[in-house]
Order: sequence, then structure tokens, then C-alpha cells
Amino acid sequence: MRDIIRIGTRSSRLALVQAEWVAARLRDASPMIEVRIETFRTAGDRDRATALAHLPGVGFFVKELETALLEDRIDLAVHSMKDVPTAVPDGLEVGSVVPEREASGECLVTCEGLDLADLPQGALVGTSSPRRRAMLLALRPDLAMTDLRGNVETRLAKVRAGACAATVLARAGLARLGALVPDGLGVVGLAPEVVMPPAGQGALGLEFRRTDDRVRRVLAPLDHPPSRWAVVAERALVHRLGAGCRTPLGVLARVDAEARLALAAHILSPDGRQSVRRSAGGPAAQAEAVGIALAEGLLEAGAGRLIAGEP
Repeated sequence: MRDIIRIGTRSSRLALVQAEWVAARLRDASPMIEVRIETFRTAGDRDRATALAHLPGVGFFVKELETALLEDRIDLAVHSMKDVPTAVPDGLEVGSVVPEREASGECLVTCEGLDLADLPQGALVGTSSPRRRAMLLALRPDLAMTDLRGNVETRLAKVRAGACAATVLARAGLARLGALVPDGLGVVGLAPEVVMPPAGQGALGLEFRRTDDRVRRVLAPLDHPPSRWAVVAERALVHRLGAGCRTPLGVLARVDAEARLALAAHILSPDGRQSVRRSAGGPAAQAEAVGIALAEGLLEAGAGRLIAGEP
């Protein structure tokens, strides 16, 4: 009898691509495994009109999947790690196995392929992310902002249609969808010094029941330690700050060939007028401690006053 692994995922094209990627690697690592994928509509999928910063609670892209795990309706949930809150429900585990991370950076998308400095005065930028808004306004306070929700394809279509002059999207999502050169649009990478990504961007969040040693065992070949160390450091910093999706906070960890970790963070006021940047480093094996230490440094520098109220 074949071993069955039930994977749960959101139903967007990007989420399905990510789940299929995990399924393929599980089959490669354990040919006797049968992988089944089940799709779920989350609260964030059902409400496409409300800006993410105004949706109630946290984890609106993961809660339904976590409930399915706790009820033993699926064995593994595949998330975009950036969507996973740092407080995980009792009985579940995420971040102990992290596949190799995609590029974590951000991209500016326009019809003309413009860089941020080349956008016209007062150009309208579509984004529902408080982090992206604050970082763009910090450099270009003249820009106008409008909420822009929807999956990657929807947001690209809205730029093509002229609903806004530009938007910012994760490079990882564009790459996974084969859309780094989208028809009729130009994509320009933004340096992390310009727009720093959120914790976990580009990484997959593999969530499973903490007591499920079977799933832990079959996932083990997918683990990429440098990606795991980076994600652990980033999430530890966010958790110590008590920050969430409403906080304009960018975090980026890098691990070099000598297993040294460099961690940077940038937190801003919603209008981008105030900000605190700090960086730290240390052995990658001490990733959590490095993240906590940098969070303490940010708080000492006054970051607490910039942290939006979180439920």
C-alpha cells in the first residue's frame, strides 16, 4: 500500500505552482509516496475588496489550512512563508524544514519599464501593503497611493489597463509564474535599500502537525539549511518586536558560504517620514538569537513607537 501525503494549499495559480513544486520533490525523494493536493479558499481569498491592512485578525491566508491540519483533513500545508504569522497554533510546526529560497527581492512593474526615480511626479502606485507604501513614500513623497488587491495576474492586468502607473510585486512570485517578463509590461528590480522585503519572502512555509514524525521524515530531504537559518532569523526578529502585516517593516537575512548570517531591518511610520534601520550578524546556527538581538537594538533605537497596533 502506498503512503499518501495530503497537501493543502490556496487555490490561486501561484499557490498551486508552489504546492506542485513541493509535491514533485516529495515524489523524487520518496517514489513510493502518493501525493494529493487539496485546495482551500481562505478569508483573504474570499474578501478581495478590503485592503489587507484592514482585514480583521491575522493569518487570513493560512487559518483555514491550519484548521484542516488540526482536524487531520490534510497532512501538510504549503504557504508563502511571508503570509504565516510568527505565532503558530498549538500542535503545529512551521519553519523547521525550509526548501531553498527563491530570490527575496521586490520589483517595480510599469508599462514603460521605469525605475522608481523615473516615475512621473505624482504617479499613482497601486499597493495594499503598508510596508511598500511607507518605503516608497520615504523616497518619493510625491507619489499617490491606491489600494490594489488580487493575485499576481490580476494586479498585472490592472497596471496594463491603466488603473495605476505602477505596482510592486515580489520577484519570487513572478519567477515561479514565469512572469519576470510579462507581456506589455516592464519589470525593474528594487534594491533592498530601496524596498526591503518582508520576513520570509521567497521562502515556502511547510506547516504540519508537530507530532507527525512521518511527514517530518519525508520532508527532511527538502530542507536547505541556509534558507532555514535566514527565515528563522527574520521571523525571530518580527516575533520579538510583536509586529505583523500592518507594520511597515522590512527584514532580510543572508547566509554566506562560511555560514555567517547578516541580518538587516527597516521599520517606518506609515507615511515614511520616520524610520529606523539597523543590522546585525553572527553564526547562522544562532539565527534565532541574532534575530532577537537585532529586534532589541531596534527597540532601543525607538522602533516601538513605529509599530502599528496588532490584534
